[in-house]
Amino acid sequence: MPPLLQALRPSQWIKNLIVLAAFFFACWDPSQQTAVASPIVAAGRVVAAALLFCVVSSAIYLMNDIRDVAADRTHPVKRLRPIAAGQVGIRSAWGLAGVLLLLGVGGAWWLSRPFAGLICGYVALQVAYTFFLKRVALLDVFVIAVGFVLRAVAGALVIAVRISPWLLLCTFLLALFLGLCKRRHEKRLLEDGKAHHHRQALAGYDERLLDLLIGMAGASTMVSYAIYTLSPETVERFGTSQLGLTIPFVVFGIFRYLDLVYRQEQGGRPEKVLLTDRGMIITVLLYVLTALVVFVVAHHGGAPVAG
Repeated sequence: MPPLLQALRPSQWIKNLIVLAAFFFACWDPSQQTAVASPIVAAGRVVAAALLFCVVSSAIYLMNDIRDVAADRTHPVKRLRPIAAGQVGIRSAWGLAGVLLLLGVGGAWWLSRPFAGLICGYVALQVAYTFFLKRVALLDVFVIAVGFVLRAVAGALVIAVRISPWLLLCTFLLALFLGLCKRRHEKRLLEDGKAHHHRQALAGYDERLLDLLIGMAGASTMVSYAIYTLSPETVERFGTSQLGLTIPFVVFGIFRYLDLVYRQEQGGRPEKVLLTDRGMIITVLLYVLTALVVFVVAHHGGAPVAG
């Protein structure tokens, strides 16, 4: 693709699909049918919100690449990025980033005032991350995880529905898990003497510590999701206790990702894994299909409710 488009990192836009989560679950929650009385309108609003996140996140990616241009040139893979490779000028990148931020924030203001406030907070957090927070070990992955939580909240905010705190916790823990796996990949990919030159925070990480934290984050994600699907509140909201049937797909997905990280050294780009690994693609599709079947059966009164 053209270097300027490549610099926007369109492959990472898949992260913004989390914005759609609140709409997906709200459609099957009888208590929120008023908010999604017109599914087409609600779907249009959350899709617009996801697209606006794509716009502002691309602006942040440009700023990040400008900030890290010298460090990226020492990285065996990131040196090929358009700005680091000299295919896109610094001035052009700054100009495009400014235009994208104006479009993103302006579009968010037109869509919803509360959503605009949230997206401004997201931009401020990411700017702070790009210029300061990414240098601090552990804090850097926490900021990344918070960014995913803000995406999930945005999807609920733009259509005025509530989202389960357990679902937000699962989002946070899963993002933390992926971020820690990425740091481990970077730590192993770069020689010990060069790691901190590329990313200052890597000097604060130890591979053994990362292994422990990855295990804790992965296990916490699985347990939190299981609690969410089987909790009385979830059963009452959706009218079924069968959402727990999706738990095996979540567990298998995390196990599969760990296999890719530890045995195949593919933890550097989670979005690439989700788009290219056959096992992950099939797992995600089966998860969505199972959840849809459970909701449809419950909606038509065919699923037993725990009690």
